[in-house]
Amino acid sequence: MEIAVLGGGNGSHAAAADLAEQGHKVRFWRRDAAGVAALKAAGNRLTLKDFRGSRAVTIPLVTADIGEAVRGAELIVCPAPAFAQADIAAALAPHLSDGQVVFLAPGTFGCYLMAKTVREAGSGATVAFAETGTLPYLTRKHGPETVAITVRATRLPTGVFPLSLHDHALRVIARVYPSVEDCGDGLSGALMNAGPIIHPPLIIMNAGPLEHFEHWDIHNEGTQPSIRRVTDALDAERVAVREALGYGAPHFPLADHYARDGEEWMYGRKGHERLVDSGDWREHIVLTQHRYMREDVQQGLAFLVSVAQWAGVSAPVATGLLAIGSAICGEDFLKTGRTLGGLGLAGLDRAGMTRLLAEGV
Repeated sequence: MEIAVLGGGNGSHAAAADLAEQGHKVRFWRRDAAGVAALKAAGNRLTLKDFRGSRAVTIPLVTADIGEAVRGAELIVCPAPAFAQADIAAALAPHLSDGQVVFLAPGTFGCYLMAKTVREAGSGATVAFAETGTLPYLTRKHGPETVAITVRATRLPTGVFPLSLHDHALRVIARVYPSVEDCGDGLSGALMNAGPIIHPPLIIMNAGPLEHFEHWDIHNEGTQPSIRRVTDALDAERVAVREALGYGAPHFPLADHYARDGEEWMYGRKGHERLVDSGDWREHIVLTQHRYMREDVQQGLAFLVSVAQWAGVSAPVATGLLAIGSAICGEDFLKTGRTLGGLGLAGLDRAGMTRLLAEGV
């Protein structure tokens, strides 16, 4: 399959290497011209490390020209952070064509934001925007051209915007990621996002150690029973919002990620143990700048709080964590983050939201 992979982070490098190794015709786009030049100088080769060892993978096309990357691609994989989605969508708009599928992993309701941005930029292409609950990989870069994949997702609950393109989008994505699972519309997909559940308690409740120690593993010594109880309470609020909006099970409760039995979570069995054992998450985190704060608190948690408010669901844990994250960073994330109000959707009633999700922008 012709696939464009967009972005320069851990997930984008993992997707480019993994999908190229599978034999797909991958076009890897980065806005960082220097990073593109360095990868081209290395012969378009990434080193992929996983349970099978280490090997070089050649990426068919590496480019800083987004049009060159996406023209003719059936699937556009975009693991970029939520705060980059609007700029990427504006750059994508002139190059999109009917039938393409944009896969956000995850999305924070980026499916709506990107579709809206593309339309406002003048594109009339019929494009499906899908988003899932997590990256398809637990992954970290080990250098500019080396990426380690610790775990591959075994279940990827995915919602599609607009819902009218749902069947086509899931068929295309499943050819590349067979672990994709139908979870309905784009808002349902957004409310599967695990990042705003697992990371806000970890980064906020570990604020002291993160500022004190040069390196700290929030998933190992940073994941204590008290923090897990907060995570469970936060996740219960997410599930309550989903249920209030009429979305049924499975809700993929985060407790299954840590459990040794019961329902399998997105990363399968022992995903947490393998993550900790890798040592890749023992890292230096700048509390006010890290993606866990700027994406998962400022964007993702703000979005969850706003949807809870719109749906009339009490979410005191989410609201409290968002307030503390705002205080740490010295700004009001309900004003600077992603919310239904900021997207211009807070005034919709339930029927209006259902029509939007079904029909698109």
